[in-house]
Amino acid sequence: MGIKIVPRHGKSLKDRLYIPAIFGGMKTTFTHFKENLGDVSKLKTMQYPEVQPDDITDRYRGVHRLTKWEDESEKCVACYMCATACPAQCIFIEAEERFDEVAEKRPKEFKIDLLECVFCGYCVEACPCDAIRMDTGIFSFTASKREDFVLDKKHLMANERSKDFDNE
Repeated sequence: MGIKIVPRHGKSLKDRLYIPAIFGGMKTTFTHFKENLGDVSKLKTMQYPEVQPDDITDRYRGVHRLTKWEDESEKCVACYMCATACPAQCIFIEAEERFDEVAEKRPKEFKIDLLECVFCGYCVEACPCDAIRMDTGIFSFTASKREDFVLDKKHLMANERSKDFDNE
């Protein structure tokens, strides 16, 4: 196999300094700046904390939730499939024996660290009993302490399905 020589373009000083590209970019910037000064109503900026976006897609993965049976007990059988499938390893499960004839075991502790989570949805796909979902529609989870980003079983079961996702 021979060596392929790729010819280089832009040998002149003007091309190596990127002067035309810089002026082209500045022209575009000032054109938009002038248009925005003229008519503020066309701005696409949203005042985020006060105005929530309403155009979130149906495929969006929000904060996790654990689903429940009709008797308000968790569907999770502590099989560790979600924790195994998680690439960020942010799911922590401690199992205990279950005595209500629904399953052999249940999670004594179920925690998800949202600071480590990459919201990939692998945990939802791996769950054999559809116990964990990411359809809450909560896209902005804020807290003041790191500990508040670790969601336990009680918090995950309190998360409800978003009304925006009811059309599925």
